Amino acid sequence: MTVRKSKITPRQKMINLMYVLLMAMLALNVSSDVLNGFNLVDDSLSKSVANANVQNKALYNEFDQHMQQNPEKVKEWYGRALQVKNISDSLYNLAEDLKIRIAKKADGSNGDYSNLKNREDLEASTYVMLSAGSQRGQKLYDAVNSYREKILTMITDTVQQKIIESSFSTEVPRRDISMMKNWQEYHFENMPAIAAITLLTKLQNDVRYAEGEVLHTLSNNIDMGDVRVNQIRALVIPTSRNVVRGSDFSAQIILAAVDSTQRPEIFIGEEKLNTENGYYSRRCNTVGDYTLNGYLMVNDGSGTSTRYDFSQGYTVVEPTATVSASLMNVLYAGFENPVSISVPGVTAKNISAKIAAGKGTLKSDGKGGFIVTPTQVGEELSIEVTAKQEDGRMQSMGEYAFRVRQLPDPTPFIEYKDADGNIKRYRGGGPLSKQALMSTNGIIAAIDDGLLNIGFKVESFETVFYDNMGNAIPEISDGASFSARQKELFRKLSRNKRFYISHVRAIGPDNIKRLLPTSLEVIIN
Repeated sequence: MTVRKSKITPRQKMINLMYVLLMAMLALNVSSDVLNGFNLVDDSLSKSVANANVQNKALYNEFDQHMQQNPEKVKEWYGRALQVKNISDSLYNLAEDLKIRIAKKADGSNGDYSNLKNREDLEASTYVMLSAGSQRGQKLYDAVNSYREKILTMITDTVQQKIIESSFSTEVPRRDISMMKNWQEYHFENMPAIAAITLLTKLQNDVRYAEGEVLHTLSNNIDMGDVRVNQIRALVIPTSRNVVRGSDFSAQIILAAVDSTQRPEIFIGEEKLNTENGYYSRRCNTVGDYTLNGYLMVNDGSGTSTRYDFSQGYTVVEPTATVSASLMNVLYAGFENPVSISVPGVTAKNISAKIAAGKGTLKSDGKGGFIVTPTQVGEELSIEVTAKQEDGRMQSMGEYAFRVRQLPDPTPFIEYKDADGNIKRYRGGGPLSKQALMSTNGIIAAIDDGLLNIGFKVESFETVFYDNMGNAIPEISDGASFSARQKELFRKLSRNKRFYISHVRAIGPDNIKRLLPTSLEVIIN
């Protein structure tokens, strides 16, 4: 029997190439809903930045006024305030420049990060931040570290120190250390352009927040409170300005520079708030931008009541979670697929997931991730994610669907050790030393394409030899091992002789038995 190789036609080569391109496009596909979510978050952060700029500017104006009134008392703290402004503006402007560069790289010279067109572009942030020539990612990393160290020396409150230290941390999360990426690669490598811009906007927001906290600390140090008594303002301090639908919007409403022995009356709209310490909470069930309006009534020493109005905006967003297969964008039936699930602002231990009964199994991997083993090929498998909120409630974060496919066929090969003791896999087509052939017991089959490395159990195979007359001599293996007859024929092979391994039968982790369509040509060296 003569074994012939079928020649691949140009048309088939083109079809194969188109399939590879399609798979690459599917692997890079980013949901438009996710991109829209980034836009929403970026818009919300931009509003927060704008509000912080206004508040910080007002504080600088107060410093200017008090510097003119009492320069001897204010000079030291005024100088520190200017120092805070310089280092804050430096980091803020660096982030602004990077946003502009990413937008222009994604959309061209007229790119505008506030109206990004190619939001899904995966190359812009990588090029701008990680190109070897510019080292902008390293510069941002160094600038964040420097800013954090300087700003922490100006904050005395330990709670605020921890918040600022966390906001400007440059450590790669422990759960992602295995990715072997540094801080800048972890945040910007292959990141959609809109996601990178949103991250830089968050950094700008953190800068203005930290700047404001330092300014308040400096103002307290010069006892500016006794001057601001004539400028009393009602303040709303929300737990968060961004609220997930179904969660609570919580805020503390206080009066700045008020006597601690006298509590103001608080009104939301025209309804009096009867809570201790001015704590306010309401359930948010509809997405959108909202404003909390009200006023405080305060009695002064003469018994006269004074009204102070307040207004605070906040945003309610849809629940979001990130669910991704760690190895690919599909799940394989009968195989333990590792899946990572994360929810912004929620720790891994407070995230739960489940799939429909009869669709397979889902279990924790003990490391903050999950293992999904689907059973039904060709159907979608939905993963339902829930997260435990701070108040103990379980909040639904949505469902995420994956296509379930059958594991592809493995490739047979001969595994042996070279002269240096390194394990090699011989897949045919080239020479194999007789010594290496005689040192191995049989063949192995596995999916080994650089992404997957899944072993299959070989149940049997056949070798075909040819005598001097050109007659085929087939020999059956002993399971996955070479039979005694096969090994005897190996010993008789001379240089440049060849034989074939075919009819390989194997079974994978999905318990599906397969007759592999490929054969292995072995040429003796």
